[in-house]
Amino acid sequence: MNPRNLLGFFVFFIICSHSLVSSENITLEFPFFTPQDFTLLGDSTLRSGAVRLTRELRLPSSSSGSVIYNYPIAFFNPETNVTASFSTRFSFSVDNINPSSYGDGLAFFLSPNNRRLGSPGGYLGLVNSSKLTQNRFIAIEFDTRQNLGFNDPDDNHVGLDIDSLVSFKTANPILQAINLKSGNVISAWVDYLNEKRKVEVFLSYSSFKPENPLFTVDIDLSDYLKEFMFVGFSASTEGSTELHYIKNWSFQTLGFRPVRPRTHPHNVSDNSVPLKPATPSADPRNRHHKRIALGLWISFPAFFCVVVLVIGWVSVKKWRSMQTGMSSEAELVTGPRQFSYKQLKSATEGFRQSRVLGHGAFGTVYKAFFVDLGMVSAVKRSKHTHEGKAEFLAELSIIACLRHKNLVQLQGWCAEKGELLLVYEFMPNGSLDKVLYKAENGNPLKWAYRYNIAVGLASALTYLHLECEQQVIHRDIKSSNIMLDGSYNARLGDFGLARLMDHGKSPVTTLTAGTVGYLAPEYLQCGKATEKTDVFSYGVVLLELASGRKPIERDAERQKTVNLVDWVWRLYSEGNILAAADKRMNGEFEEAEMKKLLLVGLSCANPDSVERPSMRKVFQILNNEAEPSVVPRVKPSLSFSNSVPLSIDEIVSDWEDCGTPESQLEIRVGSAV
Repeated sequence: MNPRNLLGFFVFFIICSHSLVSSENITLEFPFFTPQDFTLLGDSTLRSGAVRLTRELRLPSSSSGSVIYNYPIAFFNPETNVTASFSTRFSFSVDNINPSSYGDGLAFFLSPNNRRLGSPGGYLGLVNSSKLTQNRFIAIEFDTRQNLGFNDPDDNHVGLDIDSLVSFKTANPILQAINLKSGNVISAWVDYLNEKRKVEVFLSYSSFKPENPLFTVDIDLSDYLKEFMFVGFSASTEGSTELHYIKNWSFQTLGFRPVRPRTHPHNVSDNSVPLKPATPSADPRNRHHKRIALGLWISFPAFFCVVVLVIGWVSVKKWRSMQTGMSSEAELVTGPRQFSYKQLKSATEGFRQSRVLGHGAFGTVYKAFFVDLGMVSAVKRSKHTHEGKAEFLAELSIIACLRHKNLVQLQGWCAEKGELLLVYEFMPNGSLDKVLYKAENGNPLKWAYRYNIAVGLASALTYLHLECEQQVIHRDIKSSNIMLDGSYNARLGDFGLARLMDHGKSPVTTLTAGTVGYLAPEYLQCGKATEKTDVFSYGVVLLELASGRKPIERDAERQKTVNLVDWVWRLYSEGNILAAADKRMNGEFEEAEMKKLLLVGLSCANPDSVERPSMRKVFQILNNEAEPSVVPRVKPSLSFSNSVPLSIDEIVSDWEDCGTPESQLEIRVGSAV
């Protein structure tokens, strides 16, 4: 038996042994939640023993969060073909600082995996909107918003969901004088009786279980309860300030037969007193057997360690013998999966033109359908040139190790047939620039979405600049690189120009790269990218969100270009900053929030990089956790040396002469470093 098969045998043996032990009835009691026993996903947080599943903001936002018990629970014993019954009790509350801004609700779920964090909004954090055919769960939903797309009967109901948010059965707890949105603590009981093939749900404002269930469903869950399942809670909002709390939780399984003892010398009743076992005689054969058993117990771990060392040595030797290029790529992609070129070609129908989502400096982006995986993705394709490969590896090495809810998730990669391809999570609403400037049916992007995008993007940049093990400077923050998911949450993407660096070290680069209108003055001057250059670009995006105008626009009447930062600053100096608000919104926005967004945008776009706030400070300001920075009435001016290789005026002049749209104009000029 070769070493790999031998290791596989031992792993299989261990798993089987664990299964035999684990197929027993369990009882869990958690009067409060502890970080040692639970995993928090998305926006969920743990405070004072209770879990808050959605983000706490004073303004409407989109949020999604889950809490999952760390250890899988046995629900089916394949040896006895027995499916367990289960019973759970938990207390929750749905609160809101703005009672008119409700939605969407929470759910208790059982899932075959422990990574369940779905989309915000009506998906209740259970369902991923881009992977609708992959959802596997059993859930009891507590829905606080009517979603006709899921056949919801009203905005205050409880339902049983299996692999879909279209409920098998629902009931309105108002019939028992219970309002899910009351803010009061509500106790819930969910019982599944496998022998009767029945699910019962009870609700009460007290801690005493009522006699009559809210509803009963006759259903056999044995087809859905796998051998092991994870248990947890999820919740979500969309354009709402609703908060969802889980206070405590208990759970037990029933129905598994107790494990039989290996020896049973006498047919003794359960009430009898166990006899003291006789002392074994000093038989030489017994001593021999003991020596053999002791030898086996000692040799087995030693043999196992030797096998692991041999496999490790063989693996290292094989890794060292690989080609340098392939080994470099393998190191970079320990997280995302490797797709074959054939898979990507099939998923995009041969990279058909009708599947094109957009074009960028890196290459073309296609919409891909992976039928076998039940997944919709975006595939970024680039020709295998020297420069293209460098950007490919840069983006891959950075994205692969980043995890944040406001970053586009990298799902996989491919480097075959002289081409480089990246597979990303598909964003149903495309990029911010298309949504902002090409409003469907003449309806502009709502203000609540715009503000939430600003907050989400600030959170992502705070993570990149301050919370990563190594600081990431994006260098190309712009509206076309900000993607929007199904609930219009911001997802920052396109890390092809990013640079990874250790915190506290001076950034060094020999290229100025980016897009006109978003570039900080000092970046054009010397080509050194810092976190403050990202802050400048972010400030321009904020002004775009507030005004609905592009960073550089052509004024048809005056026959000249207008810089967005200059235009907003002029209105601010005239004491009329709200005149910069997007006219298409017809005044449907919060004036205080609009003013704050415009002022934060100006403070970030300050020509003097020293005066720009950090992204953490920006995030705190937008969340009302810090006072806004003071913005000078007159835009500060900076003087540059004559060593600048190309001025911004020259760049814009060249752009006008060639007629290139500013959204596509990207510059790369040698720096003076």
